[in-house]
Amino acid sequence: MYNLLHELPVDLGERSYPIMIGEGLLGGYDLSGYVGGSQVMIVTNNVVGPLYLEQAKASFPGKTVDTVVLPDGEKNKDWQTLNLIFDALLEKRHTRKTTLVALGGGVVGDMTGFAAASYQRGVAFIQIPTTLLSQVDSSVGGKTGINHPLGKNMIGAFHQPEAVMIDANTLHTLPPREVSAGLAEVVKYGLIRDTDFLGWLESNIEPLVACKNEALAEAILRSCACKADVVAQDERESGLRATLNLGHTFGHAIETFAGYGNWLHGEAVGTGMVMAADLSAREGFISQADYDRVVHIVHRAGLPLRPPAEMTPADFMSLMAVDKKNVDGKLRLVLLRSVGDAVVTSAAAPKNLAATLRAFCQHEG
Repeated sequence: MYNLLHELPVDLGERSYPIMIGEGLLGGYDLSGYVGGSQVMIVTNNVVGPLYLEQAKASFPGKTVDTVVLPDGEKNKDWQTLNLIFDALLEKRHTRKTTLVALGGGVVGDMTGFAAASYQRGVAFIQIPTTLLSQVDSSVGGKTGINHPLGKNMIGAFHQPEAVMIDANTLHTLPPREVSAGLAEVVKYGLIRDTDFLGWLESNIEPLVACKNEALAEAILRSCACKADVVAQDERESGLRATLNLGHTFGHAIETFAGYGNWLHGEAVGTGMVMAADLSAREGFISQADYDRVVHIVHRAGLPLRPPAEMTPADFMSLMAVDKKNVDGKLRLVLLRSVGDAVVTSAAAPKNLAATLRAFCQHEG
């Protein structure tokens, strides 16, 4: 038996869709009502597939279900792996009435969504995220894409799913490192929008790290509610939605430098949020006590506080120059105007940015 705990709407007019959050949903909850045709293609990877693929198939009674299993890892989020999805769709003669289903973490979700946006100029897809990071962030909002050797997520499309089904039970098979990586995005919501949630996280971070169901369900609900509210107001990231990228400009630079997959996305974002808080303090936005608060919660979530030891300020500046938020050659960063209030700005003083990069790259305080 499944337990549907919450159903949240993402309000986008004709493109609105629900987020179902619960326990035991995978294989128990019938998703066939979100499939317009008779064909379903489930996309997963060689780690998640053996655990959950058969259960996922059972979520689509009465449909013809095909599958494609991708190699796991951020390093495989590229054109070559994306083509495996197109190969399977064409070999199985899937029409424009097909529905793709992303069963896995953020890499599978991003690639499946991009394939859905592109195949026959756009088909439907459903998200079944199985990692904490994908459940609280990447599965909601319609951002899809792949990486390029010169920059993360630089090729993609906005393509909203038909539904998002989150089964918290899948988190119990995650390695602790993956749980911590997901908590980076959870902490982010508290830092940019919701100080009450941040306070709750500070009181409950240990149960979250330990994967306690009650704490996880609450964190997923509140994170998804925040993401859904932002996406409803700014679907295409013209303003407000960009604040969801706190720590991501620094973080994407770390991921690209380290080689995709060597640092998990959430690990890089955790370090990036600390660096963004440091720069926010240097800009006079937040106090030293606020900065220390950021460092403390990121550390308690089990996330790194420093970039790779060999990374230099020049490495950061070169890699951040290709960030998607940049406009007309100007570096745009998400900073904390205060805890619970983020701002996207290109006005950070160069001397302050340089000081932040020097401090972290030299591994000084």
